[in-house]
Amino acid sequence: MLHWVVAGLAASALAGPSQPGRQAEFAAAARDYGVPVSVLLGVSYLESRWDVNAGEPSMSGGYGPMHLVDAGAARGGGHAAAPVGPGTPASPVSEQATLREAARLTGLPPARLRSDPAANIRGGAAVLASYQPHQSSDPADWHDAVTRYSGSPAFADEVFAVIREGAARRTDDGFRIRLEPDPGARPASQAGPAREAECPATLACEWMPAAYRRTSGGGYGNHDRLDRARRVDYIVIHDTEGAYTGLPKLVHDPEYVSWHYTVRSRDGHVAQHVRTGDIAWHAGNWDVNTRSIGIEHEGYLATGGTWYTEAMYRASAKLVRYLAARYDIPIDRAHILGHDTVPGTTPEALPGMHEDPGPYWDWAHYFDLMGSPIEGSRRGTSVVIRPDYETHLPRFTGCSKTGCEPHGASTVWLRTEPRADAPLIDDIGKRVGRPSTRSVYDHSARASTGQRFALAGTQGDWTAIWYLGQKAWFHNPPDRPTAVPARGPLVTPIDGRVRVYGRAYPERSAYMGTRAAYQQPVALPYVIRPGQSYSLGLTLPGSYQATGSFVPARHVTVQGSQRFHQIQLGHRIAFVMAEDVRVIRSASQSHARSR
Repeated sequence: MLHWVVAGLAASALAGPSQPGRQAEFAAAARDYGVPVSVLLGVSYLESRWDVNAGEPSMSGGYGPMHLVDAGAARGGGHAAAPVGPGTPASPVSEQATLREAARLTGLPPARLRSDPAANIRGGAAVLASYQPHQSSDPADWHDAVTRYSGSPAFADEVFAVIREGAARRTDDGFRIRLEPDPGARPASQAGPAREAECPATLACEWMPAAYRRTSGGGYGNHDRLDRARRVDYIVIHDTEGAYTGLPKLVHDPEYVSWHYTVRSRDGHVAQHVRTGDIAWHAGNWDVNTRSIGIEHEGYLATGGTWYTEAMYRASAKLVRYLAARYDIPIDRAHILGHDTVPGTTPEALPGMHEDPGPYWDWAHYFDLMGSPIEGSRRGTSVVIRPDYETHLPRFTGCSKTGCEPHGASTVWLRTEPRADAPLIDDIGKRVGRPSTRSVYDHSARASTGQRFALAGTQGDWTAIWYLGQKAWFHNPPDRPTAVPARGPLVTPIDGRVRVYGRAYPERSAYMGTRAAYQQPVALPYVIRPGQSYSLGLTLPGSYQATGSFVPARHVTVQGSQRFHQIQLGHRIAFVMAEDVRVIRSASQSHARSR
């Protein structure tokens, strides 16, 4: 075989004058062993980010840029495995003696393969080549070899994702290396929906693209593609109010709405429909759409206890954690929103805003799975809603003709006075001229787990918060608390009443020189009065994404300088102009985010 002939040549080439730079060392090793340089660079990038780590082994005993594994060097002990040959089944990388195999293929001593980056790269190239059954210059043909090198098909998938996207960085010993993007590097045996999705490598995920085409009425659907980067502040959690089996029909309808991902109930399988860099039409608030990623979960909010499975929670938590890290989104309730916390942009829109995922979504467990538990502090000027989901059984109506079965829930009822028979708080925007109800679909008088509110008072077993411009009371006994003290920034009016908005508006001057029409600020029917305070989630300038065209290049971004504060106004978030309020800082600023 060619590999054995090249081995002696490679050793002699390495002994001669070295080529300048680490990039050239990758190129030379790839050429000599017949490995596409993008594959060699991609594997090394995923293994080590091209670093040498001062010749020290990894936790699994891997050395150098190619992470050649000496099983006996794995931290925590272990023993050397048998050599891996072309017919040996793949095993986890920590169990493969790739260092020993590299020494056999190249004739280079193990000590040099550990300590010399150039030798290490050549050793990795030799091992990769030995796993390839036929010579090929097409990177797409190397998926099985990469899988065997790493012991993981998911790792191989991620290598090819890196090859398609490209990468560049300076190594820990000072060399600049670049992997040029190759969008066509898609293994034939692995081609198809599953390799398109933007998901963590350990998540079962497929690409089920939403329709994007012109419609007969002269419009287009069902999302907006962008040719520039967008700001992402939120991940919005939805439920489908339908079964997964009907999903393809909806996704492929260009006249229907869109969202980025769907998570299946029975097994947590994920389908992606819209690229995270594009705008999906999912939240019912255009400003939130332009700055968010929407995730649907198979199920019905009224029967969430049976549809919101552990498989779904775990898969969704893994996906959100991945997206939050990618877009630098804090994992808290000011940024991980329920669809039911997205505000309407006008008074007319408020009554029709959605209620999912509803009171049966277990926010506390969800955040535990994401590694960001909902916690408070010993004392503070705020409270975080935090009932015990398993034992907190508020009564709802509307699940069926006979009402809702007792079930754990993540919300508390809010009343006008500190007593159990006091009327529920009214939401004048949600239920215009009508009192709040106990319906599972009506959040007018509810606060949800993880939401932070300004403390407005206490009386016996009752706690008051500022909510929709009024004082709202909920039962919070010390032996069965439904909220915990918390710290974090608050806002309070500077002078007089403060108007509230459903989006952050750019000022008129920001539209000058653009093709976008000026968006007149429209206040919601709520008013914040002096003496009231509301929790501050994030601060941002007003912006407006003017799309309305099938051609992304025709879209216009209006970026203002007028700043807004996002607050927890009621069950939903809202926005106030920064110039109208004063920020009250506390010792902990972990809840606030400004960019």
